[in-house]
Amino acid sequence: MKDAKLIAKSHPAHQTSIDLGHEITVGGDELLIIGGPCTVESLTQMEQVATQLAGSVQALRGGVFKPRTSPYSFQGMGNAGLAILDDIRQRFRLPVVTEVMAIAQIKAIAAQADMLQVGSRNMQNFDLLKALGKTRQPVLLKRGLAATIEEFVMAAEYIVSHGNANVVLCERGIRSFDNYTRNVLDLGAVVALKQITHLPVIVDPSHAAGKRELVPNLAKAAIAAGADGLIIECHPEPEKSVSDARQALSLEEMVALVHSLRPIAEAVGRQIPGLRQPVLAIA
Repeated sequence: MKDAKLIAKSHPAHQTSIDLGHEITVGGDELLIIGGPCTVESLTQMEQVATQLAGSVQALRGGVFKPRTSPYSFQGMGNAGLAILDDIRQRFRLPVVTEVMAIAQIKAIAAQADMLQVGSRNMQNFDLLKALGKTRQPVLLKRGLAATIEEFVMAAEYIVSHGNANVVLCERGIRSFDNYTRNVLDLGAVVALKQITHLPVIVDPSHAAGKRELVPNLAKAAIAAGADGLIIECHPEPEKSVSDARQALSLEEMVALVHSLRPIAEAVGRQIPGLRQPVLAIA
């Protein structure tokens, strides 16, 4: 990977920390846990998500422009959804992450969200990567569904080489012959990326598993393997989610998962910032 001139790790301790705003960073000793629905459906939905996850997660996710396999599937709320995210981020003081699919969307999303996600299908959309390189907004770059580690690294290099050093890598599983899980979570890639690059690396166990009951243990394994954080789908009523319902946790399950990560984080020398103790019921 000799062509990765800018994101290659120069020495073992070389590690970039990226500021998401709202006093939240990723890449240091503190883990970044991002939670929220696949798709923004309403202001009420996102208020409920933010209210219940505040104090457990450090950022919220929610898609407003959705790349869907079928042209007849829900494509997201678009600009109306962006306005909801902007309202939530300001009122709850939590960074928000949402996907950008086209160059024409960058300006509006950058004005109303804290991190721009490049989805798996767009990992090698080089014109989009170059355009994102001209912003200073943090970019969450997801690994392509059949991309090699080298292809993934060089996609990040495109963004950085065009001027934006604020890139976070996301392993979200790669496609295989086995369809029991939606994808195969490549934790070996997480270890390799942490050795190859100085960029933060987070893991998306939701898209890797495709089944909510597999998500917690995959999340724990990712932190144990050295990931700098997680991005996990959760919903007030998972079965009613307009997309990816099968893999979404409930909000209660999400909070419980974050608390269960604490001892694993501590075991590998990390911590979860601002984590509130769960409220215990009084007998």
